[in-house]
Amino acid sequence: MSRSKPQENAELALASRPERPWLFNFLIAPEAVISIGLINGALSFLLRNEGVDPARVASIVGLLTLPHAVYFLWGPITDFFLQRRTWVMFGAAMASLALLLAFHQPRLSSTAGVALLFMTACLGVLVAAACGGMMGTLRSEINRRRAGSFYQSGSLAFGGIAVFIVAYLEHLSTPALGWILTAMIVLPSLSALLVPPQQNPETGGARESARRIWAEFKATFLRREAIPYTLLITFPACSGAMIGLLPELARDYGISAAQVAWINGLAGALLTAAGALVAALVPVRVRAPIAYLIAGLVNAGALAILALGPLRPAVYLTGTVLFLFCVGACYAFFTGVALEFLGRSGKSGSARYAIINSCGNLPVAYMSWVDGRGYAHWGPRAMPGIDAILSTAGALILLAHFITVATAAHPFTPEA
Repeated sequence: MSRSKPQENAELALASRPERPWLFNFLIAPEAVISIGLINGALSFLLRNEGVDPARVASIVGLLTLPHAVYFLWGPITDFFLQRRTWVMFGAAMASLALLLAFHQPRLSSTAGVALLFMTACLGVLVAAACGGMMGTLRSEINRRRAGSFYQSGSLAFGGIAVFIVAYLEHLSTPALGWILTAMIVLPSLSALLVPPQQNPETGGARESARRIWAEFKATFLRREAIPYTLLITFPACSGAMIGLLPELARDYGISAAQVAWINGLAGALLTAAGALVAALVPVRVRAPIAYLIAGLVNAGALAILALGPLRPAVYLTGTVLFLFCVGACYAFFTGVALEFLGRSGKSGSARYAIINSCGNLPVAYMSWVDGRGYAHWGPRAMPGIDAILSTAGALILLAHFITVATAAHPFTPEA
């Protein structure tokens, strides 16, 4: 069926608008404050201040990380009803409201407090899903690569800043900290107002929409070429699982608590954010999977310093600084891989991005367990050592494939 002249003119007008990839530095900030800053950062500190047993703290944090692994179940809603940029603001507003209510409970660890924090996490991932869909609409390959770098640098930087602010202001009341976190969630979401308007997601009838969505899913996932991309995002290379384990390893290298707070806290966030930004300088002619795997090999080299060097502070600091910087670049290149796997957003970009991103979180989970087994059986050097060995092996196998098998820059580009 041919398109009408007004529709063609509207599409041309949308195509001529600036894409502004730098905005993703702020668009992802609401989710970063919730997931990195609070749930995986400051929450355990706040719960311990309430006198909660460490075992229960771990259970609560584990529960609250679940939405980020399964948000593909409800993230697809951001493909419908509203524009994706509106979903960013809506998700941030609703998540901040739930967080504020949680921080006004008598105790964060109460049943009501945990339930509200779980709701905060579920609403916050709508921001990530909407961002993925918007990145998939970018037309320029260089802008897609830049958007991935800004997306990751903003996530890591805002998450680290949130941890630092909560720890620094821990003397304030819990409701006061809730208001501060609410501001850090809501204010960056307003940057969505600067995102160029996109086509209304409600184009066409239900049957036509279902046909297009199925075609897009087939074009992304049900192809032979999807197999190496699926392996790429689920292999251990660039998992970054050691980020959460390095503080545990610090004592074995003679690192003080103050040094851990800085190198694995604010300084670590800045290092990973810097690595993500530097990734944008890699020429676009270097395809995202190849850049990702090379970064994974460099990252494994940083872990090898910890595995092979003596158990001394200088070795820990050197290996950790290099690792955190490299893993920031790895995360940025991962977003580039996800966007290449995704192709164009079309009707279902947020849904397909949520699936890809959820699969990308699997290596973090299983490598954390594997690294822990390495420590338990062979000591502190084995923790980074086994991570480096498995990462190197996986990266070399997949790198050989992507170098020798030529594919288009975007093998999955469903019809818009």
